[in-house]
Amino acid sequence: MDQYRRIADELAARIADGRLRPGDRLPPQRRLARQHGIAGSTAARVYAELIRRGLAVGEVGRGTFVRAARPPAEPALAEPGDALVDLELAFSVLPDQPALVAASLGGMLRHDVLDAALRPVGAAGTPQAREAAARLLSGGGWAPEPDRVLFAGNGRQAVAASVAALVPPGERLGVEALTYPIVKGIAARLGVTLVPLAMDEDGVRPAAIRAAGALRAVYLQPTLHNPLGTTMPAGRRAEIAALLRERDLYAIEDRVYSFLREDVPPLAARAPERVVVVDGMSKRLAPGLTAGFAVAPPPAAGRVASALRSGGWSATRFALDAVTRMLTDGTAEVLQRAKRADAVARQDVMRERLAGFDVAADPRGYCCWWRLPEPWRAETFVAAAARRGVAVTPAAAFTVGAGHAPDAVRLALAAPPLDPLTAALGALAAIARQNPEDTLTLG
Repeated sequence: MDQYRRIADELAARIADGRLRPGDRLPPQRRLARQHGIAGSTAARVYAELIRRGLAVGEVGRGTFVRAARPPAEPALAEPGDALVDLELAFSVLPDQPALVAASLGGMLRHDVLDAALRPVGAAGTPQAREAAARLLSGGGWAPEPDRVLFAGNGRQAVAASVAALVPPGERLGVEALTYPIVKGIAARLGVTLVPLAMDEDGVRPAAIRAAGALRAVYLQPTLHNPLGTTMPAGRRAEIAALLRERDLYAIEDRVYSFLREDVPPLAARAPERVVVVDGMSKRLAPGLTAGFAVAPPPAAGRVASALRSGGWSATRFALDAVTRMLTDGTAEVLQRAKRADAVARQDVMRERLAGFDVAADPRGYCCWWRLPEPWRAETFVAAAARRGVAVTPAAAFTVGAGHAPDAVRLALAAPPLDPLTAALGALAAIARQNPEDTLTLG
């Protein structure tokens, strides 16, 4: 057996039996080399092997640490967790929602309606769906033509098709330095290189786009950014729109949370010829009943439609008809209004329970970004929270590239009922006020 693998196996065994605990810092490579009488390059291969196995995480300038848990096979947030209180999954289903949905969709079970709904449909959907979607997406000075609306199975698939249409394999897509984790998985599967773009409190910095070199497109979340919860102000949107024109660059504008901030015009309103808008119904309705939308400028529309078809990302007719029915009979708007009020109530609970901590959030959003107090590290905090039955997402899940992930976590406030959410936030606050070593004894 190769020497580096033997040493990696020894360290893996110590992690498995608890002698090395989540968050523990592994010895510097030079010390490991001296301890085992190996070359520095071999020590580097040991740690690379542990990282490959998902047992450790490297942080530039800080060292290598035991990981909180083996990473899931799919990107973070892809599926619900098994924790008692899930603050990872960013979907809300309101208590009275099933009854509202049942009342709206009951008519679909008539045999003549069901006969149509079970037939195939293309990326262009149906005329009724295009009209309903165009009304839904309009606002802030931007109103897409119904014939320009394309349909995907969900918002993620709309993002995937837009990336596939605009960025050929091997080419570069600019993304915010902290971004939606699913985009990292999409890029990996499409052979697209992600280029992290530096951000400030207003969002992605125009100077970062200029300094990034040749890009085929940029993926942005200007409204209620995930994970930061921030919304790009009008001045920065104007700068970005001008830059898109200057560099002849397309932007993919992800607006899946925009229904919570109807007062904010889309980036597409400032540069309609340079922006592909993607949106979806999963956040507005429920993860099990959704459709995605993509609205592209005419030069790119054919490519997006082709990507939807070739990728198998088009919506099904049944889901599309169900969503269209809920949009036209007002059910979707009732749910959206209720979720706006629900998000505000949950943010109020969060501010009360996490008072005194460095938490950034839009008071109308469904998530918050918590910069952890010293000496907490994100991976250690995630492990401590899991021991208390609460699942939270570390900053590393959102970090693009090999740069250092900040010691922060994202809390998704949408899924748990209010009482468990309140208790979970209280538990997290209690953990954060302790020394990390003390939490090892918490039950």
